[in-house]
Amino acid sequence: MLLLLIEFLSNFFGLKIPAVFGYSSTRMILAALTSLILTIFLGPFFIKKLYELKIGQSIRGQDICPLLAQLHEKKKDTPTMGGILILFSMLVSLFLWMDLTCSFTLILFIATVWLGFVGGIDDYLKLKYRNSKGLKSRIKFLLQLAFAFLLSLYLIWPALTNAISFKGVFEPPFAKEHIIKKEEHKNVIVRSQTLTTSEYIAKTYLPFFKDPVFVFEGFWSILSMFLIIFVIVGSSNAVNLTDGLDGLAAGCLVMTSIVLALFAFLSSHIDMSRYLNILYIDKSSEIAIYLFALAGASLGFLWYNGYPAQVFMGDIGSLALGGIIGVAAVLLRREFLLTIAGGIFVAEALSVILQVASYRYRNKKRIFLCAPLHHHFEYKGWPETKVVIRFWIIALLLAIIGIATIKFQ
Repeated sequence: MLLLLIEFLSNFFGLKIPAVFGYSSTRMILAALTSLILTIFLGPFFIKKLYELKIGQSIRGQDICPLLAQLHEKKKDTPTMGGILILFSMLVSLFLWMDLTCSFTLILFIATVWLGFVGGIDDYLKLKYRNSKGLKSRIKFLLQLAFAFLLSLYLIWPALTNAISFKGVFEPPFAKEHIIKKEEHKNVIVRSQTLTTSEYIAKTYLPFFKDPVFVFEGFWSILSMFLIIFVIVGSSNAVNLTDGLDGLAAGCLVMTSIVLALFAFLSSHIDMSRYLNILYIDKSSEIAIYLFALAGASLGFLWYNGYPAQVFMGDIGSLALGGIIGVAAVLLRREFLLTIAGGIFVAEALSVILQVASYRYRNKKRIFLCAPLHHHFEYKGWPETKVVIRFWIIALLLAIIGIATIKFQ
């Protein structure tokens, strides 16, 4: 909206707007501040409304995990669905500070609304029917799968990619790959090769490696599609599993989103991307702006979600926010970076997978005292605040390692 306003004032009124407001770095800061201030400012009113509507957290699992139910008894009736506040603040930042004609803006908007809707229906059913587990797991998974599948088609199928764009709006994203050649006498020649959407999406990069490790072209594009689907759906559910203690998911999301935002910002500048020998992705700074909005909203949400929590984000927040960082990683071709920067989410998801597999195939034997992983440490007697802070410290360490990969490659 800001870019359209600047263009309108310049063209029709001849006003000279300071160029700084058009810089992506400025808009990143403004997006983070907007979502942060909105979340903190609207928090009390929003929490009050949730209390009035009696949208409170119910404690389940007395039969399966009686100790866990006992530990979390104090959380009963705490308002949930706080993710509405996070997503609202992020969308306000999107409309104010992002380029509304950019295809990345459209993709991130649809991801937010779609996955937020799925999580919202899940929360609604849990609240309306107290003994309900919410939306059936199969239906929830299929809805997540549908979004990820459609996005993978858009990115891989050129005919569909081009069909979405019209008259300079939502133009297909493109990238430039820097090819460095060293000749005799230590001369270095750098040339850039322009890649279409499907061409740059076909390349898979690993942390600590400059060149793409895999290139899925032709028939092998189906593997790229599977990777996209796996990352988005897996990331969405991993954050959902992590959201079990006060402030845990929100704090980890702040750090993970900032790491991805840094890569998005650097990838959008041709000179910096050439210097760092990373893929140049046109207008990827728009992704950075939205990730900063996510970080700001999550930080603002921590104001009320920190121990003892006054509100929980619910599935409407965790499923959407997890999906957004998954989408960002896919668009930036940094899926494996996400496994490092978002290592806490990966560990939480793996703990559940291993626990279920062990219980099913090892004669009901468990690996952990309780899954996801954060509950295992609660069972060992760790206070909730200690678990959260130590997980935050690990998340920060992983974020630093994620940033370091840009140089150590």
